[in-house]
Amino acid sequence: MNLFVATTNPGKLRDFAATASPQITLTPLPNLKQIPAPAEDEPTFEGNARIKAIFYSHHAPGEIVIADDSGLEVDALHGAPGVRSARYADDHNFSPRDLPDNVPHTPDERNNLYLLSNLTGIPLTERSARYHCVLAAARNGRILAIGHGAVEGEILPAPRGTEGFGYDPLFYLPAQNKTMAELDLTSKLTFSHRGRAFAALLPQLLPHA
Repeated sequence: MNLFVATTNPGKLRDFAATASPQITLTPLPNLKQIPAPAEDEPTFEGNARIKAIFYSHHAPGEIVIADDSGLEVDALHGAPGVRSARYADDHNFSPRDLPDNVPHTPDERNNLYLLSNLTGIPLTERSARYHCVLAAARNGRILAIGHGAVEGEILPAPRGTEGFGYDPLFYLPAQNKTMAELDLTSKLTFSHRGRAFAALLPQLLPHA
């Protein structure tokens, strides 16, 4: 079974491929960078994943196209940043201008700094959080299946580790005593919320192969 994936992110493709069986072929959707992206204006991961899967399936007629939406949910912040995980700092016009010049100002660093600022004074025992991913599969504009995946953890008061991206340096896995950014690639794949969502999706797609 061949699945077209609506992403150019190599990390996402790696996470999906780690869960796929030898009978599954994953192919990035052709010319994805030239296709105007749809508006992701739903309040849930599933809503946005559905929008993208339906939209991009029209660009590969007759094929199964999968799309995801994912992010970080922090319980103490009522589920924020949630669907706005990638744009968390920008949404609130947060800028680390008052910090020393040697502090990184990349989008990921800004998001992490803004998250930490919102958790000031909240103890580690109340910083439960999860990475949550929803995958949607569609063919010719019709949803075929939905898969959810999550990994539970806590938000540290300071970053640790240099691997990964996004909130990985702050996302702590108590059982491993490591953040996502401290795990080697093989170990990290074991805790991939995207991989878990893909594993939940695949059995539902077999009747449509």
